[in-house]
Amino acid sequence: KRDSRKGGLGSTEGSGICHAYAPDGRCISLLKVLLTNACVFDCAYCVNRASSNVARARFTVEELVDLTLDFYRRNYIEGLFLSSGIIRSPDYTMEQLVRVARALRVDHGFKGYIHLKTIPDAAPELLEEAGRHADRLSINHELPQAASLARLAPEKDLPRIRQAMAGLHDRIAEARDAQKTVRRARPPRFAPAGQSTQMIVGADAADDGVILGTATDLYAAHRMRRVYYSAYSPIPEASRLLPPAAPPQLREHLRYQADWLLRFYGFSHAEIMAGGVGGMLDLELDPKTAWALQHRAQFPVNLNTAPKEMLLRVPGLGAKTVARLLAARRHAAIRSDDLARLRLPLAKILPFVV
Repeated sequence: KRDSRKGGLGSTEGSGICHAYAPDGRCISLLKVLLTNACVFDCAYCVNRASSNVARARFTVEELVDLTLDFYRRNYIEGLFLSSGIIRSPDYTMEQLVRVARALRVDHGFKGYIHLKTIPDAAPELLEEAGRHADRLSINHELPQAASLARLAPEKDLPRIRQAMAGLHDRIAEARDAQKTVRRARPPRFAPAGQSTQMIVGADAADDGVILGTATDLYAAHRMRRVYYSAYSPIPEASRLLPPAAPPQLREHLRYQADWLLRFYGFSHAEIMAGGVGGMLDLELDPKTAWALQHRAQFPVNLNTAPKEMLLRVPGLGAKTVARLLAARRHAAIRSDDLARLRLPLAKILPFVV
């Protein structure tokens, strides 16, 4: 939480923010941009790799600062999501990213949201300053398996990436503990919105079981706020090491559904994958419905007596709906008409409930 009532520009409170929508329905509320698409690394799956023939461009620090402030004043965005190709060296690149965040926060009093993609090999002092200015930091995991990363992105090293993630996790936890214990002179915050990461999926042979297993480990080991799954898309002049076609777009959607079950619905990795075939999620069913059909003996569930943990496993019932049902049944019995009034997918829910 941060607002500008005591001076400065912007807010992370949400009021006064106009979300823009693209023609395909996507909500665009962050200026998501690269400092530059030039890169000294040659990752086979990246269109901006060093050996690619794409046109290169680069913003100056001042241009990015002006763009962010201008878009914010026009209510186009609520903050900045800044990443970059690697130019010169990891330290030089990270220094440029930090300069943007520092200028926004210190020189212009910007109090909106800032998310910085950080460089694992950058100097600790640069990562430290990045965390003081940014709300969230992220380091890309890149690929689900270390062997695939070594084959497709030889300049990158998964143990170093995981080590950098662990360092961010420790520093974030340390800052949160200090905020709770120090009463008078509050210490500076460090990435108060935590850290996230991204995996490119479909560029190697990793199946859904491996991908979700890696995500489960990241959530447990580094307290990730979010793991993003970016579906591989074929690029011009692609390496022969890459698949010739993109995986079905539905697979990315299913992985996000499964990720939600891991984080908010109490499902384990093994339970989610039990409904799949050959290590892949079922393309015909969402993961929760697939699990329910594998465990028919546990259904139907009585909406008026079942515990929260079981209600969360009913296909068609989301976490917010379950909370509303638990509150409502304290006063009266839940009937099918009540579900209809909540505009729930009755055809999906009714076979699993009483």
